[in-house]
Amino acid sequence: MNPRRMLELAKLQQKFKKNHPKIFPFLKAASGKALQEGSVIEISVTTPEGKVMRTNLKVKPEDLEIVEQLKQMRKNG
Repeated sequence: MNPRRMLELAKLQQKFKKNHPKIFPFLKAASGKALQEGSVIEISVTTPEGKVMRTNLKVKPEDLEIVEQLKQMRKNG
């Protein structure tokens, strides 16, 4: 990846962390303790008008492998 683009992405990530400080600690905790084969991840969005859109997925072994690879990529920078 282009180093300039990586720097831009890092800045966007920092801005997102500043705007939503609870999300990254939550993701870290969930990936470390709750994320295991058979766990269900549910995502919902509620519009300002109150309409709710919701989906979920059941974690597969392949998903855990991807998460572990992403963790390693993040560590290795």
